[in-house]
Amino acid sequence: MDVAGLRKSKMVLKGEVKRKNDPGNSKLLASDALLLPLGLTNKFFFLVFFASSYFLMKRWREKMGTSTPLHVVNFEELVAIVAHLSSFIYLLGFFGIDYVQNFISGNDDFVEEADINIPPATCGIEDKEEIIVKKPEVQLKGINLGDNDDADIAAAVCNGTVASYSLESSLGDCKRAASVRRSALEIMTGRSLDGLPLEGFDYQSILGQCCEMPVGYVQIPVGVAGPLLVNGLEYMVPMATTEGCLVASTNRGCKAILMSGGATSILLRDGMTRAPVVRFQSAKRAAELKFYIEDPANSDNLCDIFNR
Repeated sequence: MDVAGLRKSKMVLKGEVKRKNDPGNSKLLASDALLLPLGLTNKFFFLVFFASSYFLMKRWREKMGTSTPLHVVNFEELVAIVAHLSSFIYLLGFFGIDYVQNFISGNDDFVEEADINIPPATCGIEDKEEIIVKKPEVQLKGINLGDNDDADIAAAVCNGTVASYSLESSLGDCKRAASVRRSALEIMTGRSLDGLPLEGFDYQSILGQCCEMPVGYVQIPVGVAGPLLVNGLEYMVPMATTEGCLVASTNRGCKAILMSGGATSILLRDGMTRAPVVRFQSAKRAAELKFYIEDPANSDNLCDIFNR
């Protein structure tokens, strides 16, 4: 007999037991134990709950105003506390009345149902195969990307056919992805990266963690963002970081600058300064100090003061 048949037999047995024990076929309800109708009982306990809450909050406010300890209660407050707790317990149980109803209804049939052996739920039901939706694999030259030579993949990265950031997921080998990206970078820049180590690092450990698009490592992973178009020239920007998403966000910024025609930079002054900071309450006082400092007659006096 399958599961559906057993469940049907179980339902029939329940019906027979109920008709035997309750000839009127009346359903036993949890609310039958209440002295008043259910609706009237609910209204009563709601009224008791809010009335006792208001009374207690009012009395406690008066006690705080007179510096009377809150734990010192009189008979009226004690009755209000008991009423508040009783109404709260009733209202809490009211929301679980369906659970109580099922528990009461199920007790009558417990002995009769205990002798029915129901097989596991999987009996008679064919197991469904798990459906896994796979992403389409990246193709290059009519074959999967990973089946191509590294030189061909690097050339595809250079011409934009393959996205540099997708090499790890497309190849399934983080070290190979870093090597291919490194070769593509050498092609795009015309510079050798022999001085940047590639071997001896676990690139799988940083995948999705702290550095995107690695091409090697120093003491921390080195990612590359770009090309960054500045003053008509394209630059690939190496970034050594363990901050997640930093290289990725920088790379998006480089792409936005490139697509908008590039950036123009003008260097006004190159240097490094160390100076004290003076803070004022208003911009007017700060401006007065600025004008005072710019007066050559005050320069020597200021130097003596700050050097002390």
